[in-house]
Amino acid sequence: MPLPAPRRLLLALCWLPVTLLADDSLTAERVQELETLLYQDCGSCHGMTLRGGLGPALPTSRMNAYSQDGLAALILHGIPGTAMPGWKGLLTEEEARWLADHLQNDNPLDE
Repeated sequence: MPLPAPRRLLLALCWLPVTLLADDSLTAERVQELETLLYQDCGSCHGMTLRGGLGPALPTSRMNAYSQDGLAALILHGIPGTAMPGWKGLLTEEEARWLADHLQNDNPLDE
């Protein structure tokens, strides 16, 4: 039985971490690490260019269906009953917000 659309959308977010823009507390080095996490770790399911793979594509339109806080929460806590893990053990809330903002505003699928 196919999953309902909201559940599928949540599944698509399995790789993301949380909700603020990269502010002064995130170093340039950490921002680079977060970008690497996004394209390699998240990319292992969502495709290295986030165009889909085992998991769905992550275009801006899909990412903007969520609030930044909601998207960050999905990144941190995952989606129970799905392949989307929570990243709370590896990411802070600030880092998850940065990832959410990146997906919503600097998404490579928009280029």
